[in-house]
Parts: sequence; structure tokens; C-alpha cells
Amino acid sequence: MEELVFSKSKAYTLGVELEFQLVDRNTLDLVPRVRSILDNLVPGGSDRIVPEFLQSIIEIQTGVCDCVSEVAADLSRTIQIVEDVADTKDCILYSASLHPFAEPAEQEVSNGERYKRIMEELQYVGRQFISQGLHVHVGVGEGDTAIRVCDIMQAYLPILLALSSSSPYFRGEDTGFHSYRTKLFESLPLAGIAGFLGSWQGFADEVAFLRKCQVIRQIKDLWWDVRPSPGFGTVEVRICDLPSRFSEILGMAAVIQALVAYIVESKITPFPVSLQLLRSNKWQAARHGLEGRFNDPYGLLEHSNQSLRLAAEELFDLLHPFVERFQTMENVQVMRDVLKYGTSTDHQRALIAQGKTYKDMISRLRDDYWIHEENI
Repeated sequence: MEELVFSKSKAYTLGVELEFQLVDRNTLDLVPRVRSILDNLVPGGSDRIVPEFLQSIIEIQTGVCDCVSEVAADLSRTIQIVEDVADTKDCILYSASLHPFAEPAEQEVSNGERYKRIMEELQYVGRQFISQGLHVHVGVGEGDTAIRVCDIMQAYLPILLALSSSSPYFRGEDTGFHSYRTKLFESLPLAGIAGFLGSWQGFADEVAFLRKCQVIRQIKDLWWDVRPSPGFGTVEVRICDLPSRFSEILGMAAVIQALVAYIVESKITPFPVSLQLLRSNKWQAARHGLEGRFNDPYGLLEHSNQSLRLAAEELFDLLHPFVERFQTMENVQVMRDVLKYGTSTDHQRALIAQGKTYKDMISRLRDDYWIHEENI
């Protein structure tokens, strides 16, 4: 079997992927128009605008970016391209990880052998999976470093999930979760917490074994919350919900970049962490958001047991030297502001509590996409 090779990459470069919902301009329900939009893009407009699992989702990717400001320029340009074409198809892009009232049975799977194979296997579980996420790639240079980052970083992923939560509603109900997308995702095979990987060779051996057993065909069949991405030479963080504001998407990218750099340049030795503790921390983030409890198994934060809100504050303080170095203070300040003003989940629930309908809520969040909370 072909050897698994980790590609060379420039340290701490970024790649960001956004999965937008396509909603009808009038009904604000999900609509299967991705193929129509892709077919009407200017030829050569972008090879980084791609379909996703369902025809009501469209993915926008950046190229390789040296910094968050490049991510901002890249995404802004491509989002505008897609929005202009979507407008001609009477639909708009909506940024959140679950649509509040769409029915799973009405969704259509995208064309392609892989998507059809996945749906054939997943059946009813797959039909429920109408969620969207934010994925952030960070360049790390070589394979053992990537595995070390994954092993340590997975302990702190619940903080990122709590900060980005945007999926409280599903099929017309408040699920009680800040991120119900997380629970839908965990119902998929090979999804969620990876566990301790140990070394690049250990990871490569595991991938080879799973391929031999025909459990997976390729690495992207491992739907882990964080995973190495050998083809890009990156660590890919996949746990986040999709924030409903552009500024928060950039803020999350800045925090993730700084966290990866901190781990790479620290002297922390990874060790296996209790899976029960990792699952508990993740549950707290998905269920309670920033009010959930967080236990720090590596002791990097000042307090080992505290709320996710306080853990986020201490994480920001820990990463401050790297944030200064990457010149992303303004972006990370946006995430500090989230601790005061609330996440997308908080905003969604506040609007519904005011008597707004789900359609009103979508319209408001859509209008606020390019606005920072302080300016509203």
C-alpha cells in the first residue's frame, strides 16, 4: 500500500472552509439550488466554490493564506461572487450550523459517487444530517508535529465549540443544546473525538489498517473534530459551528492559528487523556455553551475546573503573545466580545424570546452577517 506522506507547508499558514445554507429568498426554507448556482458561475471564477453532501449547502474555500487579513479578503471576494449568482436564483446564503425549521426528508443528496455511497450506508442517520460547519487548516510543516498538535489540542476543542455555537434549533424545536449540530455529527461513524494518536507513524499505520479492513477509503472518511490533513500539510480543526457573523469567523481562525502555534512552540508532551473527560467537556460545550464546565487535563490554564466562559478568557490570555505576533489582536478581541454579547445561539434564542418567528430570526442574522456586535 502506498506510503502516507505529510506534505510540506509553511508554518501557520491558513486555509478556511465555510459551509453555507442556501435558503429561498421568500420562504427562507432550504432549497436544493447548489448545482444551479455552480453552473452559472463565471467560467474560471473559482475552483474553491464546491457542492457539499446536500444540494442545499454550498462550500466556499480560501486558498493558502499567510494571515487572517488575507483570509478576510479571500472569503469576502468569493462570498460576493456566490451571493451575486445566488441572487439570480432567488436564494440567499445563511450562516449558521442548523436551519431552524427545514425537514430532513425534503433534502436532496448532491450528485457524486462518494455522497451517494455515504447516504446509502447512513440511511436515516444521514438524512438527519443537514448541518454546516467551519473548518480551519493551519500549516505545521511535518507529520509528527501535526500529530502532537492534534493530541494536545483536542483537550481544548470544547472551548472553540462553545465560542462558535450556532445550532440550537432543529425541525422547529429548541433542542436545549447550544450546538445540536455536534450531537447530529456524533451519530455518524468515525466522527468526533479521535483519541490519542501518539506519532505520525502510529497514525499512518492506523490509516493503513483501516483501509486494509475497508473501513475507510481515504483520510477524509475520518470525520474527527481535529485531524491531520497530509495533502495540505496542515492540522484541520473541524469541531466549530459556523458563526453567524463574518467577524467571528475571522476571530475563530485567529484563535485557532494562535493555539496551534502555541502548542507547536511549547514543550508540552502529549499523553493519553481520559476519553470520559474529553467527552464530558465536549458535552458541556454542546449542551450549555459558555456556561458549561471545563476540566483542563494539561493544566495550561490558570484554573483546572471552571466555566467554559472563564476558560476562554484564560485561553485568550495564554495565546496573547502569539496573537500579537500574528497581528490579530482585533480579530481575537471580537471573540472576547462574544463573551460579553453572546454567541449566535444566544442571539437566536434572544430573538425568539422577543416573539420573533424563525423567518424573522434568519432575516435578522442574515442582515447582521457583516456587522460587529458593538455596531448594532
